Amino acid sequence: MDRGDVGQGGSRPMVVRVPVEPVESAVEADAVDAVARTASVVVRGPLFGVAAQGVGDEPRWRVVLAVTDGCPQQARDGLNSRLWFRAKDDARDRTERRALLAAVARLESERVDELEVAGTRYRVVRAEEYAGAGPDGIEQPRPTDPDPLFPDWNRAAKGPGVDDDLLLDPDAPVTPTQAVERLALRGLCYTGERFPEDVRSDAQRALDTHPDVLLLPPTFTVVEQTAARGWRPVSGPHANAHEARKSLDFTLTWMWPRLHGHIPADADPQADARTWTAKDGASAVPRTAELAAYAEAADALRAGRVNQLAFQDTVYRIARTRRLLRWGPDGPEGPRPSDTNGQDPARIHLPLDEDGRILAED
Repeated sequence: MDRGDVGQGGSRPMVVRVPVEPVESAVEADAVDAVARTASVVVRGPLFGVAAQGVGDEPRWRVVLAVTDGCPQQARDGLNSRLWFRAKDDARDRTERRALLAAVARLESERVDELEVAGTRYRVVRAEEYAGAGPDGIEQPRPTDPDPLFPDWNRAAKGPGVDDDLLLDPDAPVTPTQAVERLALRGLCYTGERFPEDVRSDAQRALDTHPDVLLLPPTFTVVEQTAARGWRPVSGPHANAHEARKSLDFTLTWMWPRLHGHIPADADPQADARTWTAKDGASAVPRTAELAAYAEAADALRAGRVNQLAFQDTVYRIARTRRLLRWGPDGPEGPRPSDTNGQDPARIHLPLDEDGRILAED
């Protein structure tokens, strides 16, 4: 097959639009600079989410569950919950509720990657996560990447979600650098001997069944590096760099002090390395030097848009991670036969009756 052909089984044409608006032009200039710095692409592996397509939406799909799950079954379980809550709270009548609950029942017992319910198609979709790398390692956030003007460090404050209301439109215009990246990554495929044969075969087949690629919005992940090993992720993807910094702040001040015994597991949930004081009888004992070091490292994150931090022989970095979703004649690629699942399908919620009432288990 000639992958350059347009039409059934071939690649879709791309519409390239040169940015003229000032902000768009700055983002494009940033991307050009990033291309010059990038010497290689580091591929981490697949991520999964769920997209939906309503009647008349073709060829567009909309992401309804972020493409951030580590295995297909996590995405199926997320769809299970979404349809269950829709049946409980939003079904228009008994007929729609029965259809939704029938879909839930399938998801509880089968590895279902596509469903049509009440006029909407739902599909578990697959994307490859990757990052650019240069002489300085994995790419960090770009100056024009989204970041709040006034960062909110309150742990209870909810930031933007990854893929919120994201429309997947294979015919949407792209900028010159996006076009170059899409063309360069069309042939991305697992080829090394360290990959099992079925993984390599599935990857090769996907070049024909889903010859096009769409680039999802960038995400931001905390990665770490020590003298003994290369970069590896510490947190999951976030919608902007500040949310990734917040996750590292939480790890340094709340999670690791408890994990390493500097704060008791049964301490006040609001206590952290900045505020914790132990009690010795009626008097407070000053926090330990270890806690002070954790707090000092976390405070350094708040000095500005800090994207790298050295602490206890480890370098932490906010990495700019990207995702590539393959696209074929029928839309986005789903899970491949060789993709592994971390768990089996199972019941997640209590059963409902036709009126949306929760039923007691037998």
